Parts: sequence; C-alpha cells; structure tokens
Amino acid sequence: NDKVSSCSCSVATQYSQNIIVTVCSLHFNNIFSCSFSAAGVLLQVKMNVRRHLKNKNTVPKIFAETVARYGDKTALIFEGTGEKWTFRQLDEYSNRVANLLLERGFKDGDVVALFMENRSQYVGLWLGMAKIGVEAALINFNLRLEALVHCVTISNAKAVVFGSELNEAVSEVHSLMGREVQMFCSGDWDPKRVPRGTECLEPLLDNAPSHLPIFSPCCLFSDRLFYIYTSGTTGMPKAAIVVHSRYYRMAALVYYGFRMTPDDVLYDCLPLYHSAGNIVGVGQCILHGMTVVIRKKFSASRFWDDCAKYNCTIVQYIGEICRYLLNQPVRDIEQQHRVRMALGNGLRQSIWVEFMERFNIPQIAEFYGATECNCSLGNFDNKIGACGFNSQILPFIYPIRLVRVDEETMELIRGPDGVCIPCKPGEPGQLVGRIIQNDPLRRFDGYVNQSATSKKIANSVFKKGDSAYLSGDVLIMDECGHMYFKDRTGDTFRWKGENVSTTEVEGTLSRLLDMKDVVVYGVEVPGAEGKAGMAAIADPTQSTDLAKFVKDMEKALPPYARPVFLRFLPEVNKTGTFKFQKMDLRRDSFDPSAVSDRLYFLDSRRGSYVQLDEELYRSILSGKHKL
Repeated sequence: NDKVSSCSCSVATQYSQNIIVTVCSLHFNNIFSCSFSAAGVLLQVKMNVRRHLKNKNTVPKIFAETVARYGDKTALIFEGTGEKWTFRQLDEYSNRVANLLLERGFKDGDVVALFMENRSQYVGLWLGMAKIGVEAALINFNLRLEALVHCVTISNAKAVVFGSELNEAVSEVHSLMGREVQMFCSGDWDPKRVPRGTECLEPLLDNAPSHLPIFSPCCLFSDRLFYIYTSGTTGMPKAAIVVHSRYYRMAALVYYGFRMTPDDVLYDCLPLYHSAGNIVGVGQCILHGMTVVIRKKFSASRFWDDCAKYNCTIVQYIGEICRYLLNQPVRDIEQQHRVRMALGNGLRQSIWVEFMERFNIPQIAEFYGATECNCSLGNFDNKIGACGFNSQILPFIYPIRLVRVDEETMELIRGPDGVCIPCKPGEPGQLVGRIIQNDPLRRFDGYVNQSATSKKIANSVFKKGDSAYLSGDVLIMDECGHMYFKDRTGDTFRWKGENVSTTEVEGTLSRLLDMKDVVVYGVEVPGAEGKAGMAAIADPTQSTDLAKFVKDMEKALPPYARPVFLRFLPEVNKTGTFKFQKMDLRRDSFDPSAVSDRLYFLDSRRGSYVQLDEELYRSILSGKHKL
C-alpha cells in the first residue's frame, strides 16, 4: 500500500507539474501574443504618421486620396432623411464651404464655431474649413446661455454656423457675442426666428464653386485641425486642441487595432461634437473609405432596425447605450443583423457577456481615450471587462504607466527620489503618459487656455526631469497587462455618456438660486452607468421654489448636467480657502436614513422634484423606479 501510495503521489505530482507547465505556457503565449500584436499596431500607425509628416499631408489631403480611391462609393448616410452622399459628393460639398469662406475673407488660422445637431453637412462643414486652414470649434449642441457664449468667445470665432433647430438658443445669446461675429444658419430658413444679420447658408453654398479651392495654405500634419470641448474639474468647458496628426492617430489606432476594413459599415449615433463620434467614427470614412451611417440622436427603440436596414457591421457605443439597449423588450430584429463588432468605451463588466450574447455580437472593441490624451488604450483581443492593454515585456514601445495616488486627495505619491511610484498588478493608480512633443504619438497639444494645459502635466513621473500627461482616471492592471477602468479623479463625473463639471453646474445653480451656496457631486446608483448628479443647497429659510427652479434649470443646463438628487441643508462646510468640502456629502449620498436634511429626487416622468423617502429610496435601489 505504501508503494502504491508513493507511486500514485509521484504520478499525481508529475501530472500537476505538467498542468502547471501547460497553463504557464498558455499564459505567457497569451502575453507574448498580445504584446506583439499591440506593438505591430503601434508600429504600423507610427510608420504611416512618419510618411504623412514627410509628405506634409493633412486630413484633407488624406481625404483627397480616399476620394480618388472610392469616389462613387457611399461615404455618409444620414438616417434622419435616408440621404446618401458619395465620397465625391462630400468632397464637392466641402469644396463649396471652403470657396465660400475664402470669398468672405476667411483665412488660415481663423476660427468658425459649428453649433448644430448631427447630419452629413456637419462633416462637410468642418472638412471644408480645414481645406483652407480655418479651424472649426465644435460646440456641444446642448449648451445654453453663459456656457454657449463662453465656448464661442474662448475660441475667438469670427463666425458661427448653426442649425435651424437651435435658432432659439442662438437668439438668446446673440447680443453677447458681438456684432463682428458673422452668423450663418443651416436648415429650415425662417428669417423671423434667426438673429438679425444672419444669412441662410444653403443658397450661399449652392452658388459657390465645387472645385478644390485655388488657395492652398501651407498646412502641416502638426497644425491645428479643430477644437473639441471637454468638461474639466474647474470652470467652463475647455477647448482641447486637435491637430491633424492627432485626428489621424486616434482613428488609425482603432482601424488597425480592431482589424477594420473599407467594406465595413459603421453605425454612428454619438454626437459629432465629441471625438468618439467625429474622429473614431467619422474618421473611418474620411481616412479609410468606410461607409458611416450618421444618426441625429441615439434611439434605443430604433437601434437594431437601423443596423439591419443599412447592413451595418460595426456599431459605436458608450456604456449607457449598452444599458439602454438591454432595457428594451426582446425583439427578433436584435438578432437579425450583420453587426460583428461593438466599438466604444464604458461597457460595464457586469453586463459585458449579456450584451454580447443577447445581441449576437462576437467582438467588443472596448477602448480607453480622451480627446487630448496621449495614452489611449485598446482591448484588441476581446478580453472581457478590459478597456485596453499595455505590454509588460515591451514597456518601452508605449510609455504609459499607472502611478500611485492618495485615495482621498488623488494627488500623486512620490518616492524618496521625487519620482512617481509605479503601481503593481492589481493596485489602482492614475494613468499617465510620457510627453515627447516631437513624436506625434506621444505629444500633448493641450487646450486653448494655457493654464488648463499646465494642470494636466506633471514632472518627474517616469524619471527625474521628464513630463507626463495626467489622465485624471484611475485604472487597474492585471499581471498580463490588461487594463480595467475604475474611477475618475477630481470633481468631474460622468453621467449619460457626458462629463459633468461640478464647478460649472455649481455656478449655474447658484445663479438660479439667488447666489445660494451650492455643492455638486456625483453619487453612485446601483445598475446605472457613471454617477448621478446631486446638489447640496444651503437654504436655511427653506425658501426655494422647486417648480420655478426646474423651469429655470431646463433653460440653463443640458439634461445630463441637471442634478438627479437635491439635499437642502442650513449651510455647507468650506475649507479655509473657501472650497466646498464634499467628502462627507458623497459618503452620505441620497440615503434618507443617513441624512436628516430634506432630500428630493428628479422624477423624469413628472418633470419635477419629489420628496425622497425610504420607500422611494428602496424603489430606486431596486431598479423599479427608473432614472
């Protein structure tokens, strides 16, 4: 028996060792495979960037090559009307835009604000501007009043091209923009509804030449293309600078990393004032000859009907879209499509597999990135829950890193040598990217506001004396190098697919409430993506008129920035430098049992705030009461 036991143990040990060797072999094979795959994508994009730099190419020049290759192929389809534009038609439309602006005296370096909802013309407008070196300021069509004026003003725009659907919003602020700002309206023309002096764009474009403009500015691949506005942790939206090489890099990394082809048809229901919709999405049309279906706004009920109708093979998403789609009743059409890939960011790991299986989507092409960042990531191997990958065996290929931060203040933690401390696998840290300005893949172009640019740069991060971009996001990396999104640092939180600046909302609400102290912060709600907005309002006399507050707020703030929860308290705590202290407020959240102050919930069905009691609180937590 002893001999048998000894023999059995020996066999079992050898068997276990074989399993361990096999598992380790597979593990390292996976690491090597991911590392070399990611390195191959970076190398390919880097070589293309060098070629474009050498040839002094720009996005319009690359588009000209696309037109020459795919002239009569469908470039854009606008779902709203079903109208299809070929690459040649898009080229001619953008030429008309360029020639019109030249005729009106616009020149290289001038800025024109673009303020309209999604449509094919949107693409043709900024592309036409780029052909003569005019930079477009792509403004969020949800903005109103001070925020809208701010975005036009900081860009130094000499003109505003707006959609007729936004007549009222423009009329409200026209007098604040200055008479020297020219106004052009696109869409249904009604001279009684537009500000005085506004011109109808369509007849002007009809009369403009459709040939390539004679004037050709000496633009470089590193010159400015347009501005995209991002919400920061302080103040109003910031205008992030997008240069030609950045536009190319963002679109190309996705194209090559996720193995797209010109035969793919991409469904783009994201706003075109964002980099996801206009660069990651439309960029595949401009640079690679792909057909892109543009939708005016996302519709959960029409999503799969559109995909089937236009034979889409790739769909774009943000995390909220995936949740909205899963909340829809099951229909046959959601399996009757040709979609092979869902491309986007923010898909929660908890619904990842359910989303793939229910809608029969083989690949989730999750990526991480921001308009201005130099540390984009891509989940190229369909790893469940990951937002990207960075090689641990070839770290020099792509110099990004997770570094330790103080969990309460989110400040960088440094070692005795003054250099930031890198995180170990499984340890959360802020994502940073080394800045190398002469490398288009590593450069950081920043914002129009230099002060805002400086706040996103830290020194001595990888080594003494270097500089790095601060993403403001906390991620976790596993032992293989896969990255997982954890949280967002600072006062910005994400809700309904948009970044919300608490400082901006605080200022607006305070103005609406006769300058009362208002603290805005994000709170987690089970089952909801991002964080819901909550406002703590100092109201010792309990004099706030909630009905009037809702009406005023609807005019001043976009839907995603309106606080879902309110807390009325005698006063709010401040630091010695008059900054609001939010830590305790965040911890209390919207739990009536933990808060003695009055709490209210924005009931979207009623369009008003209702008092939040224990019963409603439990209903929200269980998901019965929808946000």
